[in-house]
Amino acid sequence: MGLPLTRRARSSNADLGGQVVQEFRANHGRVGGRFEGARLILLTTTGARSGAEHTTPVAYLPDGAGRILVIASAGGSPRHPAWYHNLLAHPRVTVESGVFTYRARAVVLRGEERDQAFARAVETDPGWAAYQEKAGRVIPVVALHEIAGDGPPDIDAGSLGEAIKVVHDGFRRELGLIRQEMERSAGKAGTLGAQLRANCLTFCHGLHHHHTGEDLGLFPFLADRYPAAAPVLARLREEHERVAALVAELRAAITTEDPVTARAEVERLSRELEAHLVFEEEQLIPLLDA
Repeated sequence: MGLPLTRRARSSNADLGGQVVQEFRANHGRVGGRFEGARLILLTTTGARSGAEHTTPVAYLPDGAGRILVIASAGGSPRHPAWYHNLLAHPRVTVESGVFTYRARAVVLRGEERDQAFARAVETDPGWAAYQEKAGRVIPVVALHEIAGDGPPDIDAGSLGEAIKVVHDGFRRELGLIRQEMERSAGKAGTLGAQLRANCLTFCHGLHHHHTGEDLGLFPFLADRYPAAAPVLARLREEHERVAALVAELRAAITTEDPVTARAEVERLSRELEAHLVFEEEQLIPLLDA
């Protein structure tokens, strides 16, 4: 849930942060140790005093299309973390997700909006509440709004073929996290949690956006360059339609707040999507890297 930055442990945590940054970039967002399985980004801010860039691993919450939330917990320290002071002075930041790198605008949430967002975080992991109690301050919640750029997204890959695999693995990782969250909530009475619903809907939007981009951009490009690939591209478009139908079923289950049906739909989507991703990688990566 972020790196503690108490004065006593400042140097060791700085070393740990640097190690996490290196591992994150080397493995497209996957890290081990104490942060394994966590939702992490790399947040690069501009120093409030120095003007130098600083990159910090930070936990985040999905929050719909084009926006994520980060929490300035500093491990429960009584002081706000340095990255928070930096973005107050310079709200333009850079976000690395392990798949994409993009510029974002930081906005500190206030009042009820902040309280609701923090409650969702606590619902996901009670450790946030422990940090709040320990800190003795109101822990800020910051929304990072993606700034749309010109041209295609900046994917952290060295080739078109690698880009497909990196994007696919990002979806696999996110869907795996959602499945774990579904399992953890299985024994809880009532409906789906608010943050779990947000995670699912954000995933659904991202998957729809990705498939739409392939249908309108990548597939026509490949059809023009490789006419013999027409049957493969036709099959992939059909699979996009089947996946879209499953996504619609999942959305419906989330809207009605039916946790049993939602878990079943997540499993159905996982099976269908994995088969689709494997087939697409087998067929398209050789063409893209030719």
